[in-house]
Amino acid sequence: MTPPTFDTVQVGDELPAVQLPAVNRGTLALFAGASGDHNPIHIDTDMARRSGMPDVFAQGMLGMAWLGRVLTQWAPQSRLRHFEARFQGITHLGNAMRCSGRIAEKTERNGERGVRIELQSTNQFGQTRIVGEAFVALP
Repeated sequence: MTPPTFDTVQVGDELPAVQLPAVNRGTLALFAGASGDHNPIHIDTDMARRSGMPDVFAQGMLGMAWLGRVLTQWAPQSRLRHFEARFQGITHLGNAMRCSGRIAEKTERNGERGVRIELQSTNQFGQTRIVGEAFVALP
């Protein structure tokens, strides 16, 4: 795939989506080890239930990392200037997440031309779990 440039993209263009397999305990354990986030609510069923949850659930930063894949599979990571997310729901075990992005604006920031991208992750039931925004500088 040819890296995007400012002149080749348009407002409304969709970035290639990332479809993920269903979240399982192995995914949560691997992310805990890689990130250092060993909060027991994400890896210990008893702790999750004591906290009022039916079971363990995905770390918020894992969901944000999946959204980051949408960006870095579209443009080089070195072009990413800003990335933020708002968590709108819990990603439960068994959720198969689809992460997507759309160019919302072509603009200039700090002397660089680029695009503002709206991001979203939804589960297989169409429930939005995370929304975000990023700015990617483009040549």
